[in-house]
Amino acid sequence: YVASPSGDAEGDLEQDLFGAIRVLRRGQVAVLVPLVETQRQDPRDGGHLGGGIGDINLSGRYDFLLAGVSRVVPGVAVLAGITFPTGKPPELASPPLAVDATGIGAFQASAALALEQTFGPWLFNATGLVALRTARFGEQLAPQGTLLAAGAYTLPSDAAIALSVAYTFEGNASFDDGTTVAASSKRVTVLTLSGLLPLTDAWRLLGGLTLDPPLGGLGSNQPAVGGLTLTVIRSWS
Repeated sequence: YVASPSGDAEGDLEQDLFGAIRVLRRGQVAVLVPLVETQRQDPRDGGHLGGGIGDINLSGRYDFLLAGVSRVVPGVAVLAGITFPTGKPPELASPPLAVDATGIGAFQASAALALEQTFGPWLFNATGLVALRTARFGEQLAPQGTLLAAGAYTLPSDAAIALSVAYTFEGNASFDDGTTVAASSKRVTVLTLSGLLPLTDAWRLLGGLTLDPPLGGLGSNQPAVGGLTLTVIRSWS
């Protein structure tokens, strides 16, 4: 990791509208619409703020086996999704600090396998995910992989607390002629501590603290950041 120059700073704020519906008894279909804002500070150019609609995601999940049904065999689910380039790509953002860039400018398709198991009030999850992005301007990003492990404990009041760690990695990007872009590979490790608080049978609050530790070997070509999330969930039976 390399420290940012003195006087440089960035703050990111995102609001997501998320909805999911159950289909085929064990299936789910969901859509996520992000609104992204970015504030950057630079000693030469001062502070700039911008934002807009980000890249919209459509996803699905199907549980072939449910967690807790067997004490030996875990629950097994497959997930798939596609992210559409509805946000503003970096090359169309306004100078000098491109704060109104809200998307990567490419389609992204992903697929994942999740294993889950319950032991009384405990829930454990292990997920592996692979994502592919379409090429842009003759350059192709490498496939991206994510490994996620999480554990959660449900209290008698139905409140819950969870801890998760996610490791995301991808190789060097490449050009159409097959040559690679040296030192363009990425790695990032994210730790998340989250809690769930039921307000009523229909309303829940979900909050979380995230941290990308600035430790060598855990990240590469990605900024080290900390974050706070708050989610309001309304469900209908």
